[in-house]
Order: sequence, then C-alpha cells, then structure tokens
Amino acid sequence: MSKYIYPNAIIATAGHVDHGKTTLVHALSGVWVARYSEEIKRAMTVKLGYITIGLYECPSMEGEFRIVSDGLLKDGKCPNGDDPVLRRKVSILDVPGHEVLISTMISGISYIDAALLVIDASMSVPQPQTEEHFTALTIMGLNKLIVVQNKLDLVNKEQALENYKQIKQFLSNTWARNSPIIPVSSLHKVNIEAVSTLIDKLVPPKETSGGNFRMLVLRSFNVNRPGTPPDKLVGGVLGGTVIRGSAKVGDEIEIRPGLKLGNKYEPIVTKIVSIAIGNEHIEEARPGGLVGIGTELDPALTKADSLVGSVVGKPGTLPPVWSELTLEFHRIERPGDQSLKEVTFKPKDVIMVHVGSAAVMGIVKGFHGDKLDVILRKAVSAEENSKAVITKQVNNRWRIVGYGILKGGNAVLE
Repeated sequence: MSKYIYPNAIIATAGHVDHGKTTLVHALSGVWVARYSEEIKRAMTVKLGYITIGLYECPSMEGEFRIVSDGLLKDGKCPNGDDPVLRRKVSILDVPGHEVLISTMISGISYIDAALLVIDASMSVPQPQTEEHFTALTIMGLNKLIVVQNKLDLVNKEQALENYKQIKQFLSNTWARNSPIIPVSSLHKVNIEAVSTLIDKLVPPKETSGGNFRMLVLRSFNVNRPGTPPDKLVGGVLGGTVIRGSAKVGDEIEIRPGLKLGNKYEPIVTKIVSIAIGNEHIEEARPGGLVGIGTELDPALTKADSLVGSVVGKPGTLPPVWSELTLEFHRIERPGDQSLKEVTFKPKDVIMVHVGSAAVMGIVKGFHGDKLDVILRKAVSAEENSKAVITKQVNNRWRIVGYGILKGGNAVLE
C-alpha cells in the first residue's frame, strides 16, 4: 500500500454571501462541499465545509500556470493530456458568507495558513461581509491572501477593470495591498489553474511542530444511519484541525470544556479508534490538514456539531475552562465608519466571543478602560493571553468591533 501524502496547509475561503466561494471550491476539487438539505435549499453555505485537494504539475502546459487541482483533471489527465505529477495536498475550508453566520466563519479561521478572498466582479467593492471577513482575517494575523475576482462571465471588460480598481482601493493601506488578484469564472472553470498555481507558490508547507497534541473541533458528527443495528454502531466523530503535536490511533484523549454538571464542567476522556482525511484512513493526525477522528464516545454526544468549539489533547495537558473572561480590549478602527468608533459596552449588553473554534454568547459584566469582563453562556477552554474576536450588534447588524486578550476570569476547571 502506497504511503499517504498528508496535506501541509489549510486555506479558507472568505467573502460576501453568494460571491461564489462554494463554486470556487467545487472548481478546485470537483466536489460540492455544501451537502446539507438546508444549504442546498437556500443555495448558501450554512456549516463549515472542508475537503482535501491535490496540487499537480502539468509539465508541458503552456503559460506560467502549470499547477492544477483535482477539479481540472479529466480521466486522471491534465487539461493538455499530460500525466499529472502530484506536488502536495492542501485542505480547503469553505466558510459561510451571510452576516448572521459570521460566528461560523470566525470559528473556522482560527489556525488557517492562507485565505481565498472571493469577490463578485459584477458588484461594488466592498460588500458588507467582504469587509467583515477581511477584518477577521486581519485580527487573526493572517499574512497570505489570494483575491479571486469571480464571475467574469457576467461582466464586460470595462466593468471588470472598474471592479479591479475598487479591489485595489479596498486593500490599499492594508497588509494585503500587494496580494495577487486573479480574474476567474468558477462556474466555467476559467483560470482556475492560476489559483492552484498561486496556492502552491505562495502558501508554504506547514512545518510539523512538537509539543503536546492539541486539536480544535470545527465539526462533530454521529455517522450512524437511522436504523443501524446496535452491533454495527460506531462512536462519535470529531472533525477539526491539529494546531500542534500529533496523535495516533489507540491514543487516549481528553475533550474540554466537556460536560456541564450543575455549575461544574467534567472533561470527557475517550480513545481514538480511527483517523481519516476524506476517504483516506491514516494512523496519525498532525498539523497541516483538516482531519476526522473516530472515538469511542456515545454518538449522542457528538451529533449535530454539539462539540464544536471544544479543545482536544492528551489528558492533563489542556488549558483551563472559563465561565467568565477578563479581556484586554482592543478596538478595531475602520476609516469612514463612524458607527464603530462610537461602540461601547454597558452591563448586560449581549456580545459574541470567538476564541479558538468556539463562538459563545456572552453578557457584559463590566467595562472600564480597556478591561472587559464577560459572563459566558457556555464555558470555553483557552490559554491565558489567547486572542478573542468580539462581535456585537451595531445598527441591527453583527459587526466585529475589536478583539480581546485573555487575562483571566473565573476558571471552573483548571
């Protein structure tokens, strides 16, 4: 059996709703990651979707873009008939663009290596969620961005050039001002090889890190179909990204914050029974890709994403569990947006706190100077000095208003 090639980077989509993020992922992978009935019915991404793709070199292709991905292969061949040479694999994370799903988007980009900012060439720039997503990427410290100017089939040359100028203006004076802008039609798979080539060129492979195993849970599942006989049932599955260390089949793991028992939390301890990336079963999970871990857990604990936001590691190595947070707050300044300059916090204000892969509703307890005290509706597990993105309703829209550095709080589990 050939050795599995582990993905060595995670790239997320970003951008406004209906600008073509999921269609771009389909063009790159050949697979529709929107697979839930609600997503299909509403024609929008609701949950995080993820898939691993291969990047292949086509040696005799004309032009400078000779790297293609699975979505451009036909009968196992390059578009020009070459036999593809696999260079590497990367994981693609497809995030929702609708403003009410900003929490899902932020929870997915905690530890990505690059982003594909998808912009509809037929619309003015920036649209509301284009700006929100870019702000989230900025707060999380990203420094690799590829702008995908999508839907070129819907505009003429003059419109495309005007849209390009608006993109350049939007990114001017930001860390992404020199990011490449690639005109494509994802629907017709035009210029997708340019996106693949730039991913390979600009996104360095993630280095395998040491230290204790740590994984953020982005999805959790009960994979048993209704009516499965008891002797055929399998344990719950955790999907997410490993941020450091590694774990193997047979290892014991702990999950925090765990189960709430009264006012306390009890960590969940279980064993890894399988590890998979897509349809490939492997023996070890490590940084660089999005993985699914099969466990011995009762699948009722993992169904319907009930463990999203959890942290997984070897027993005794995980950070504290907090029911209240004290945050050193940093406001986000956006030129020309007066509404955010005037945002403040009052006791009992409702906010959303995004830390790691957790997105948790919070109630403001107090705000003095740069000190923001928040009571969480659901506890989170996080290291001190972790960064937390703060969203709040401003003029009836959820907006990113700043970020906080965790400086303490009420730890219900050390």
